[in-house]
Amino acid sequence: MSRKDSRSRSTFFTPPTRRPVARTLRATAVAVTAAACVAAYAAAPASATDGTEPVVSRGVTIPAFYNPPAQLPATNGELIRTEPLPLGLSLPGLDGRPMPGTATRLMYRTTDSNGQPAAVTGAYIEPSAAWKGGGARPLVALASGTMGQGDQCAPSLALQHPLALTPESVSIGYETLSVYRLLSAGVAVVVTDYVGLGTTDRLHTYVNRVDEGHALLDAVRAAHRLPATSLTAASRTGLYGYSQGGGASASAAELQPSYAPEIQLAGTYAGAPPADLTATMKGIDGSALAGALAWSINGFAQADADLRDVVEANINDAGRTALKNASTMCVGDAILGYGFAKSSKWTTTGKSLGEIIAAEPKAQAALDKQRIGTLKPTGPVRVATGIQDDIVPHAQARQLAVDWCRKGGDVTYDAVILPNLGDKILTNHMVPLITDQGDAISWMTDRLAGKRATSNCWSMPIQP
Repeated sequence: MSRKDSRSRSTFFTPPTRRPVARTLRATAVAVTAAACVAAYAAAPASATDGTEPVVSRGVTIPAFYNPPAQLPATNGELIRTEPLPLGLSLPGLDGRPMPGTATRLMYRTTDSNGQPAAVTGAYIEPSAAWKGGGARPLVALASGTMGQGDQCAPSLALQHPLALTPESVSIGYETLSVYRLLSAGVAVVVTDYVGLGTTDRLHTYVNRVDEGHALLDAVRAAHRLPATSLTAASRTGLYGYSQGGGASASAAELQPSYAPEIQLAGTYAGAPPADLTATMKGIDGSALAGALAWSINGFAQADADLRDVVEANINDAGRTALKNASTMCVGDAILGYGFAKSSKWTTTGKSLGEIIAAEPKAQAALDKQRIGTLKPTGPVRVATGIQDDIVPHAQARQLAVDWCRKGGDVTYDAVILPNLGDKILTNHMVPLITDQGDAISWMTDRLAGKRATSNCWSMPIQP
């Protein structure tokens, strides 16, 4: 199904600036883009391998690699295509191997929340450093935090272009730090781009728990199918993510028994997970990252007819424009374009989108299906959340740990205690990402080395 086809079911926005190259290249944009080395991948038009025209998102030509073929493999995790991926931050090692590793761009099959096959892209990085934790080299499947909804925002592209600036888009690969810290410990890393982020056939289904969980688990399968890696059947596997990625890793830990029973999870890190989207929508509405609310609505409107009908009945022209524009934005674009916007300005009634959805049982049920914490996670899990986080609210992340503890999960809960660093300006959400990262990676590498975790569920009544 093409992106045009997938959006034809929805009338509240039309395909935005993703368009054929021949109708969109402007001489000035090309000149500026060519001069910006950080955006070199945007300068050269790509041609699709399946006969379709190249796709352009906010002036960035998406490489032909990201155009899925018409026919997908029958097996989840099966590789569709691969190619070498040049890392944007890399140095030659003394032994001739690049540091921190050698990367491969991936496209693999997954199954989406509607039970349909989907192509997903990502990257596998073989580390140059040796694994010193004992046993076979382990693998971490890393789910990126929020990057945006435009295909140019894909995490695998961010590994190649950590800072991508064009006249129309800004993308920052902030997950590079966590990826490289894992690689430096000798851990192999596979990164998923999620369903529809990068791949040009559909819109990214932002924070859809099933799509994200499946894409992350199938990234593990895809990594093991790559030839000439150091992974073996004995390689331990971990899941790692913060924010959107924390929701994805948490969802994958819950879905693993039914979706990927052959994958044995040594540990899962879920940082600032948006486990309750009703609460999270309230957190991001009116914040610096208000554009993420549009990404959520766009994705769920594509995947769920009940929610789509409610949005279509209540959105005004300003809302249609916001949803259309946001669908091709990266985080930087969304902050600049819709920072601190309130969704009440996007509706015919003046109510927020959260209020409208809450008043419609079918729409609320669609969000309730996205709740993480209704299933017991596989293996030890670590939930971390900043106590001042007002974007992905602290209380709902803490509740995930409580829910898992009540189901008998092996849960390590860490409240990141920091002062209030500014309401709704992202600092209360992003600073814990950095301050907790060392502890998160140490916890993960201990699990990959076979060390047992110690649950602190007993302490939840006294934890902030």
